[in-house]
Amino acid sequence: MPTRAPRSPGAAPARVLLALAGVLVFVAAGAIPLQAQDDGLRVYISADMEGVTGTVTSDQLGPGGFEYPRFREIMTREVLAAIEAAREMGAVEILVSDSHGNGENLLLEMLPPDIQVIRSWPRPLMMMEGIDQRFDAAIFIGYHASTTNPRGVRAHTISSANLTAVRLNGVEMMEASLNAAIAGDFGVPVVMISGDDATVKEARRIIGDMEGAVVKWSLGFHSARTLMPETAYSLIGEKVKAALARVHDFEPYRLQPPLELEVSFKNYMPAELLAYLPIVDRVDAHTIRFVGKDMTEISRFIQFVTRYAPNITP
Repeated sequence: MPTRAPRSPGAAPARVLLALAGVLVFVAAGAIPLQAQDDGLRVYISADMEGVTGTVTSDQLGPGGFEYPRFREIMTREVLAAIEAAREMGAVEILVSDSHGNGENLLLEMLPPDIQVIRSWPRPLMMMEGIDQRFDAAIFIGYHASTTNPRGVRAHTISSANLTAVRLNGVEMMEASLNAAIAGDFGVPVVMISGDDATVKEARRIIGDMEGAVVKWSLGFHSARTLMPETAYSLIGEKVKAALARVHDFEPYRLQPPLELEVSFKNYMPAELLAYLPIVDRVDAHTIRFVGKDMTEISRFIQFVTRYAPNITP
């Protein structure tokens, strides 16, 4: 039997160091996640479109609008500005909700390969689908004022065609505050919002302290003075960085249960028919009331009320 040459005393430690160096190379390449990433920021971004730079009418906001393809890109670039800023501040996980219209607006090929996007409908948590207690901060991009706000470009709450008011525990809600309450159920604060001046002011009044990027100033329901897109991207990035730099200063927006939801419709029949349900009370000719134990129940009820139709397919 051949005999082995004796090992030098430093051979084993040397091999261990070499193996460790190899592991670090794989970690740096992204093949193995660093344990330290568990301590990094996790950021949730919900993106709407009415509050995007330059949007004022349906010409920019849906597939039938002649400017929609251009404004899909502007919306995507605003989200990208928020993503890049969050990365600079140490975000290790980013989830984006495409929350406008058909939920299929963001141009996926323009977004980083290591994020994920929530698309289309229905969703139990609506514009906040995928939020949970792992996230450190929520960011709202392209948001708008509420349907009861006399100011704000394209101001509405959930459905401009069907609803005239949405209230939670007596408070007139905007989409931002509804979504902040959903995030709040999971202990996640909203730290930044972008949109017109009326939106930022209303969100701060209802939700509380947050960074705000005003990308346009409302002159009416269908008119505004607006920043140019490149300027807006820079502003959004600055405000995201400012928010995440003081992320521990923000408190989740929490409402005390039981949660009393009131929804007012433009027409009589929705309120009349929904009141057939034993869980629904009819408050007046146009308004119903539903009581939920948490924001998940409230969100599911709103999603049902605004999405259900007997001819749904498939």
